[in-house]
Amino acid sequence: MVPCCVPTDGVMSQLTAPAPKPRHGGPATVALPANSAAPRSGVVNKSRWRILFLVLAAAVLLGAAILSLGVGAKFIPASTVLEAFTNPQDTADHAIILQNRLPRTLMGIAVGVALGVAGALIQAITRNPLADPGILGVNAGASFAIVIAIGVFGIGSLSGYMWFAFIGAILTTAAVYVIGTSGRNVVNPIRLTLAGVALGAVLTGIGSGLTLLNPKAFDHLRSWSIGSLDTRSMESVVTVAPFMGVGLLVALFCVRGLNAVALGDDLATSLGANVNRTRILGVVAITLLSGAATAGAGAIGFVGLMIPHVARWIVGPDQRWIMATTVILSPILLLVSDVVGRVAAPGELQVGVVTAFIGAPVLITLARRRKVSGL
Repeated sequence: MVPCCVPTDGVMSQLTAPAPKPRHGGPATVALPANSAAPRSGVVNKSRWRILFLVLAAAVLLGAAILSLGVGAKFIPASTVLEAFTNPQDTADHAIILQNRLPRTLMGIAVGVALGVAGALIQAITRNPLADPGILGVNAGASFAIVIAIGVFGIGSLSGYMWFAFIGAILTTAAVYVIGTSGRNVVNPIRLTLAGVALGAVLTGIGSGLTLLNPKAFDHLRSWSIGSLDTRSMESVVTVAPFMGVGLLVALFCVRGLNAVALGDDLATSLGANVNRTRILGVVAITLLSGAATAGAGAIGFVGLMIPHVARWIVGPDQRWIMATTVILSPILLLVSDVVGRVAAPGELQVGVVTAFIGAPVLITLARRRKVSGL
């Protein structure tokens, strides 16, 4: 019997045999496995699948926009909706589409993109899967600042109280972060969420009290306070769009560093990532996006919580793909929720109420997961 650890003569001869000499004196060649290109082809196929999904999602977004333009108190066929843009005429249906529903649809798209990207940024920066501009109190801070602007300073125009929304958003973000870290500079997802919910409840309560003291000044903001796309003019869209555009550009500048931040500060720094720069740019983008969205449509919650999770489930953990997917899926959710609210019986529901019905079960599900401490 030959010991198992000692090679036989045949095996030994194969081990000690000289390497084959190259022909014509050329360098020796090494045969590569047939499946050596499999990882690269797998990456290419995954990227193609992601691009295909984004194209299909963009088509769904277009369909949701057409649905938003056609559905309401009066149903307008899709052919009439398209005709209003290709061959506008002085008819009642075209007037409804262009003057009433088009600004509402554009505001829904803009607010959806802003809230979705802001939610993805907050989740990536804090490494908290429960983070969301509404849950962390950012929307409540912006709303409270707008209430102060209207009730105390008498500012009634959207362009006037927009800056108050930005100030309220950034102050609330800073306060929630300080409370959530408890002075130890360590982000705890559950503590951060509780701090945001508590601070948001306090600011919402104070703001509601101020509106009761002077109801006439806040009559036009009652539906806005719970999140609404109703009665939005094209002037409102033009006012908030530049701030959202700047916020998206800032988000693009910091999205590359978010993948490193997800690994932890120490490891990200060792890889050469500028963690502080990424976080500062992220906070600036979150402030611009959340402030503009809240000023334009009120405090709409759960959009920034749900969509980044759906995007992560579809395209994987790469923040660049998550951000691109969120940009398309978020306005789809908001437009569909707005349409559902319009046709709800017996009366119209605000879009913030519909998203809350959808988002509350999602939050409960995420909170019950075991791996809720990080992304």
